[in-house]
Amino acid sequence: MRFFIVRRLGLALLTVFGVGTLIFFLQRLAGDPTVLLVPETATQADIDTLRHTLGLDRPLYVQYLSFLWDMLQLRLGDSLVRHVPVTSIIAVHAGYTLLLAAGALTVAAGLGIPLGAYLALRPRHRVARVLYGLVMAAQSMPTFWSGILLILLFGVTLQWLPPSSAGGFSHLIMPSISLGLLSMATLARVTRTAVINEFGRPYIRAALARGSSMWQLAKWHLARNAAIPVITIAALEISNLLAGAVIVETVFAWPGLGQLTVQAILARDFPIVQGVVLLGAFVTIGLNLLADVLYGIVDPRIRHGEPR
Repeated sequence: MRFFIVRRLGLALLTVFGVGTLIFFLQRLAGDPTVLLVPETATQADIDTLRHTLGLDRPLYVQYLSFLWDMLQLRLGDSLVRHVPVTSIIAVHAGYTLLLAAGALTVAAGLGIPLGAYLALRPRHRVARVLYGLVMAAQSMPTFWSGILLILLFGVTLQWLPPSSAGGFSHLIMPSISLGLLSMATLARVTRTAVINEFGRPYIRAALARGSSMWQLAKWHLARNAAIPVITIAALEISNLLAGAVIVETVFAWPGLGQLTVQAILARDFPIVQGVVLLGAFVTIGLNLLADVLYGIVDPRIRHGEPR
């Protein structure tokens, strides 16, 4: 297990390096940010002076090597627009995004996993059929559309919840539901499929023949053996929650990393975009590594490379 973790950490560092390189060159395709930073009355000399001050007049490979050196030292530089360290800007907005992601994960896992287990255990029940139809509808609905519907219904028509911005707990409810709805449907379907697949295994038939109840099967056998695909999808869905926050935070005017990224892209604020993308890469790679470790805990055969 130790060698496996060390190897995955090495691959994780290579992935972060690749992500950083890709975002560095893609941003340069957007154009020169100094044009947006100077007033309309600025002369070409003013533009050249600002470009020199920001180091954008250096050769591209020099800027790239400087970027890699700063990344190795975990220095993200200063914002081109706000003129403050990128780390402090990200720290302010990251708290809002983590709060939103936690609320969305509560909706996704808290509803999706039990719902998927119920759909698998009671497949022919009328309530299960209705719930499965709702799950399919939730998975077919884009995040921005569900957010707009929630705002129109609960924020404008009924006026039960604030339609936008951040504040108390009531401000968190609609963005969390909008962001977590798609992941909830995905987890419900994956859990349902995993539990149904486990029902077809010989040990389940043997346990039923010995007189085991459905609750005993779910508690001692199904929950653990069906967890592998659920863990895989859960790790991916947490990453999707962070990516989907860009849309949800824009719809609900939530001051998190998603809204910050959109603003930085429009302003061509390279350091902020690089910092947010690198943070997202770290989080995604860390979640995948955590999922691999959990595989070995749930099923010890995986630690030894044995087939499941």
